[in-house]
Parts: sequence; structure tokens; C-alpha cells
Amino acid sequence: MLKYTPLATLVLLGACTVGPNYAGPPKAAADSVARGSFVRAKDQGFAPAPGLARWWEALGDPTLNQLVDDALAHSPNIDVAQARIREARAQVDSKRAGELPSVSANATYLHAELPGTSIGSSSDMGGGGTSSDLSSLNFLNLGGQVSWEADLFGGGRRGIEQARATVGQRFADLADAQVSLSAQVAQAYVNLRDVQTRQRLNAQSSQLQHQALDLTRQRYQAGTASQLDVQRLQTQAQNTDAQNVPLAAQIDEYKDQLAMLTGREPGALDATLGSIAPVPLPPAQVPIGDPATLLSHRPDIRAAERALAAGNANIGVQKAKLFPKLNFMGIVGLGGTNIGDVIDPSKFTTLAAPMLSWSFLDFGRTRAAIRTAEAQRDEADAQYRETVLEALQDAEKNLSLFGNVRQQLGQLRGVEVTAEQSARLNRQRYQAGTSTLIDQLDIERQRLSAAIAVAQAKAQLTNAYIGVQKSLGLGWSDPAR
Repeated sequence: MLKYTPLATLVLLGACTVGPNYAGPPKAAADSVARGSFVRAKDQGFAPAPGLARWWEALGDPTLNQLVDDALAHSPNIDVAQARIREARAQVDSKRAGELPSVSANATYLHAELPGTSIGSSSDMGGGGTSSDLSSLNFLNLGGQVSWEADLFGGGRRGIEQARATVGQRFADLADAQVSLSAQVAQAYVNLRDVQTRQRLNAQSSQLQHQALDLTRQRYQAGTASQLDVQRLQTQAQNTDAQNVPLAAQIDEYKDQLAMLTGREPGALDATLGSIAPVPLPPAQVPIGDPATLLSHRPDIRAAERALAAGNANIGVQKAKLFPKLNFMGIVGLGGTNIGDVIDPSKFTTLAAPMLSWSFLDFGRTRAAIRTAEAQRDEADAQYRETVLEALQDAEKNLSLFGNVRQQLGQLRGVEVTAEQSARLNRQRYQAGTSTLIDQLDIERQRLSAAIAVAQAKAQLTNAYIGVQKSLGLGWSDPAR
């Protein structure tokens, strides 16, 4: 017959773990996953292949590549996320250490009054009475103290489970910070190149308008133009000149933003970014994957899932408080009933004191804590489902925007080509003497206006491409854990 010893009973109890086991996140966006494609991905430039982790390299701009790498390596936001990972890991180590015995150096003096209790003979105390007369005890010990709480109902194990889930959440937060940071750097860089290009084209347009103004003034003095013509051209030139002022301020703003994102002080990138460069354009084919890939790659979704797992484990942590706790305390060292025993090597002493405690009269506080944990788990469940839906909505919005902006760019490019053809044909007429210089300058101004509109549309297209990559959850790397 099998006999259950106290130790075997403790082993069996130690196998218990209260609280619900985590079964994974709830099913969400089942229709999108089953469909296998995005609703708004109608542009022919989208490819179903998985997206690129370092998507900015597809723009083919070495300066941008270096800026993103610098930001990922030196941004304070990344340092904050990494520090939170270290903090969460330390919590795991603390929870694990809590499952092990605690040992400390200790000097102990114990005095007990035990009336009517027979502890030893009177000779032990050096007196002449009988053992039944002994009712007090002095105990001294110099050595170490060992304490340990047995995890009978799995509260400690649930705490470790919760801490590990929090570590996973912090890693997902780091990935989310990388996604946001790479997109911010790319957007600031594209905006900088856009403003620089428009500033250059605007300056050319201003020069042409001033030339036309000078010629009109000469014609006015010769009596072949009116004062109204002069004022009209002067107003156009002044408006164009005024547009250069905010453009210069925007250039400085984007330079300083890029410096901040890469962990530098304002002005640190002025020399690097001072020369004008074209806006980088996205590739002809943009890989976007499918909704299932998005759900597995978006860091905010993974963070929400890990938060749900942590909340689920916390229920077990709280439920374990309903049950008794078994603590062991032990003292080892030199000691006895006399002060001299603490230095006598022959007086090696051990003392074990198991203690069972149970807070059953907590007036409902523990059950209230359990209900709180369950409500928090339900909240995390709802937040996970909301995060999934928001992620899909974000992706569909950016995919639609990219397709529409690319279509708009094509139309504006057609306008620019027409304006270039008109300028070339009128230039031939001017050289043949059948068109005036003022007509030619006006047509050149229209050509520059079309070029400015195209430059803005190019920047909008690239920013839309950046938005697509961010909405797909791309731009992070999985660090070694």
C-alpha cells in the first residue's frame, strides 16, 4: 500500500497551479484573414509578397539609409524601450529568486516563557529543582538563517508567467518604437527634400517673374503697356518672393527634427543635408503581404497579446492568496542556552520552524482582487481585438491613399509634360520673332508651376509609401533575447 508522507503531500500540492491557463488571444479579423488580401489594395503596383524589414532601402537613397541606422542606434526613444526590457527581465529574475530559499547571516537570542511545560532537567539550568518546575528557556545562536515559502498553489509560478509575458510585451514595445522611428526619419527626410526642391523651383519662378516685370516696366515707359500690367506682375513677383520665407524656415525645422531623431543637437546635420537632392521614390512594385502577415508582424498587436497573457496570469496570482501559505524558517550555527555556547565548536545547533498561515478573515479583499484581475483580463482581451481592427483599418487607409496619390502624380506629370512642350514650342516662336519675350517668360513660369506641383505629388507619394510600411508593422528587427 502506498503511504503518503508529509513530503509527498507537499510535492503533490506543489504541482497545483490555480487560475486559468492561457489559451492564446481571441480570434479576430477572421474574414480578412480568410480572404487573404486587402480590400483597398487595388493599385497594380502592389505585390502579394511579404514586405521588407528594412523597407527604406528600397527608396535607393544612401543618405536616408544612414539616417535611419543612426536613429535606430542612438535615439533616446530606443534607449527608453531597451531600459524597460531590462527592467522587465529583472522582474523575472526577482520572481524566480522568490521561489528559492533565502539565506542570511544571523545572530539570534530567544527567550521563551512556557509555564507548566517540561523542557529539560534542572541540571540543564544549573539549579536544584525538578524538570516540571522549568518554565523558561534562553537560546542564543550565531550563524545563518534560512527561510523559504513553498509555492503550494502556484501563485509564484503564475507570477513568473506574468513577468515573462511582460518581458515579451516590452520587446514588442521596442519593435513598435523602431517602426515609428524609422517612419518618422523617412518622413522628415522626404519633407526636407520636397521643401528644398520647391525652394529651388520657386526661386527660378521668382527670377522669371522679375524679368517679366522689368520688361513690362520698359514697355510702360515706352507707352506700350499699362500701369495695371506693371502692378499685376509686381504683385505676382512679390507673392512668389514671400513664399520663399516659410520654405527656408521649414528646411531648418526638418534638419533639426532629423538631428533630434538621430540623437544629435540642432544644427548637427546642416552640413550633411545642406545640398539639394531629389525626393526618393518608391519602387514600381511594393510588396505588402496579406492580412495574416500583418497580424503577425505588427508590434502593437504582439504587445497587446502579451498584455493579455500577463493579465491572465495575474488572475492565478490573486487566486493563490485564497489558500494557506507554508513557510519554513531554519537556523543553523553555534549556540545553546549560555552565552559561551556561541563560540564553542561542539555546540553546532539546528532549528527548524515550519509555519502555516491562512488569511481567511480578509473580509473579501482577496476575492475583490480576483474580480479586479478578471476585469483587467477582460479589458486586455477587448483592447487586443480593438488593436487588431485598428491595425487593419490603418493598413487599408494607407493602401488606398498610396494608390490614389500615385494616380494623381500620373495626371500631374501629364500636365508637366504639356507645359514643357508649350515652353519648347513658344521658345521656337520667340526665336523666329513671332512671339514676345514676355509671353515666353509667362509660359516658363507656368512650366515651373507644373514642376512644383509634380514635386509635391512625388513627396506625397513617398510619404504614402512610408505610411503603408508603417501600417504593415515593418521596420523592426528582433534583438537577441
